[in-house]
Amino acid sequence: MSEVVLEARDITRKFMISSGFMRAKRPLHAVNGVNLKLHRGEVLALVGESGCGKTTLAKMLLGLLPPSSGSLELDGQPLASLSHLDVARIVQPIFQDPYSSLNPRKTIGNIISLPLVAQGDKDPASWRQRAEEIMELVGLPRRVYNNFPSQLSGGQRQRVAIARALINRPRVVICDEPTSALDVSVQSQILNLLQDLRQELGLTYLMISHNLAVVEHMATRIAVMYLGRVVEEGDAETVYNSPRHPYTKALLGSVLTPDPNLGVPDTHLGAAYPNPLDMPSGCTFHPRCAQAMPSCTSEVPLPVPTGSGHVECNLYEEEQDKMRMTS
Repeated sequence: MSEVVLEARDITRKFMISSGFMRAKRPLHAVNGVNLKLHRGEVLALVGESGCGKTTLAKMLLGLLPPSSGSLELDGQPLASLSHLDVARIVQPIFQDPYSSLNPRKTIGNIISLPLVAQGDKDPASWRQRAEEIMELVGLPRRVYNNFPSQLSGGQRQRVAIARALINRPRVVICDEPTSALDVSVQSQILNLLQDLRQELGLTYLMISHNLAVVEHMATRIAVMYLGRVVEEGDAETVYNSPRHPYTKALLGSVLTPDPNLGVPDTHLGAAYPNPLDMPSGCTFHPRCAQAMPSCTSEVPLPVPTGSGHVECNLYEEEQDKMRMTS
């Protein structure tokens, strides 16, 4: 088993949300008891519908948001014991929208060099050379060093964001929908670039996406989130070919095909997403589940180990009963 570089242990994040004028605030559990391990060199894809807690989890893993409970470890050390600069040297983000994540008043060279300044690099004379080297590595011509973001295409801007994230050679990169704001023709170029950089620089990726085609192209492992919990996790081939959780099956069934005669696939999930301020009892997925049983309305599913990960579903009652007896 490869080295664990980032680990979440039963972490939660609760926000207090206003219910209206003169009403008490109500808790919203954006992340609700997540256990996750990121091994060195892998690409772990975190998938799920919008609002399931993916970005909140990423912010906690980046040290930008403290968990309400649970623990996070980075390279075997508690994340809370590390300074923001220490975390930034190990973990860097690539954001979703290259149009808003770059300062329009800064030149490309200044944007890419910013981590060197922020992290206190003591050799300013080398900054331009290092910036130009990483630009070349991500496929940006050196002549755009003094250009502004408005002078670049969307794909070039995302390359700038990638160069900024990698200039200090972090070990872990968290990619939050890195291609969703780009044209389809450019998406594959950026994904192939990320794969090449992973091999060349020995990077580890946590990739957040709702695009299952992107996940299939990139991921070595997949974690499926629903209403703040990881309901299924395992290696990519197993999750794609033999999904166990009904929600995972529905997500895979929602992928559009090139055949126009097949139309839009019916996932049987319904149009309404549950209110996270009023979580369903028992299994939170049961109101949308075509395979729900009477016990699902009251029994919270336990994580059942699988060959390469785990699944949380009451359909596997026998395995859960064994776990309850041994716990």
